[in-house]
Amino acid sequence: MTDSAAARIAASQAATAPTPAAGDPAPTVPARTADKPRYRIVLARFLRHRLAVVGLFILIALAIVCFGADWIAPYGHNHQDLLLGARQPSSGHWLGTDSLGRDYLSELLFAGQVSLAIGICVALLSTVVGTAVGAIAGFAGGWADEVIMRVTDLFLIVPAIAVLALALQAVGPSPATIVLVLSALGWTMIARVVRAQVLTLRNKEFIQAARVIGASNARIVVRHLLPNLTGVIAVNVSLAVASAIILESTTSFLGFGIQPPQSSWGNMLSQAAGLIGTSQAYLLYVPGLAILITVLAVNFVGDGLRDAFDPQGRQ
Repeated sequence: MTDSAAARIAASQAATAPTPAAGDPAPTVPARTADKPRYRIVLARFLRHRLAVVGLFILIALAIVCFGADWIAPYGHNHQDLLLGARQPSSGHWLGTDSLGRDYLSELLFAGQVSLAIGICVALLSTVVGTAVGAIAGFAGGWADEVIMRVTDLFLIVPAIAVLALALQAVGPSPATIVLVLSALGWTMIARVVRAQVLTLRNKEFIQAARVIGASNARIVVRHLLPNLTGVIAVNVSLAVASAIILESTTSFLGFGIQPPQSSWGNMLSQAAGLIGTSQAYLLYVPGLAILITVLAVNFVGDGLRDAFDPQGRQ
């Protein structure tokens, strides 16, 4: 086509195009917007979950005051005043003192260090182990999958509290022992969840494309499968924190867990168990309330993460 012919066609199209009437707004061309990064979409979904946001702020505040207890607590850990004895809350001791004259607010913060540290460490270790086991089982399939899942089923039927109590009696009641035992027993649920997700993803087109271009199995798992399991893993971490705190508190309350001079919230519950019906009964309720608030906050955050990573969620 010659330049003159192209010019005549363009002129005829311009002549036949409708002209806007007087007073009508000028036609605008919609601006081309780039797709939002995935992290911004996830963050926006999470922020819409109000309870999750409140729970996150509570957890951040608890972490700051507990792990910063050396600078924030009014008194040092196990600072005793035997002449003071048990006292009601006052301006000098906001939560009162126990029978040894220890400031209960300070003891609560220092005990929170142990309880939160155990919960976080157990969640991270069990999630790493469970994710690795579940990804290998789901991707390998066949006899390897069967063997791994049967071993997982054996771990599932083991009573965690009984095994933890026996281990603490045999090895000694230390936070490290609690972390190792709970991590060794707590990886099974995330392993089953990750395996189910991998079984769904391993036949997707992007996995087949990675195989065609020669990607190794390890690269496919690490670079293509695990990033698509971020939501499942994040939710499991939050729920594992709550489960570990409850199990540690249970064993400490029963007398098998953390022992003095170390403190945990479960340990504080155990020491105040005989005060029910007395004027010092609040010493039992304070650590119990701390456990309740922490577990609720963690569960709210877990719900928010689940909704945020849900691919069916609203944009």
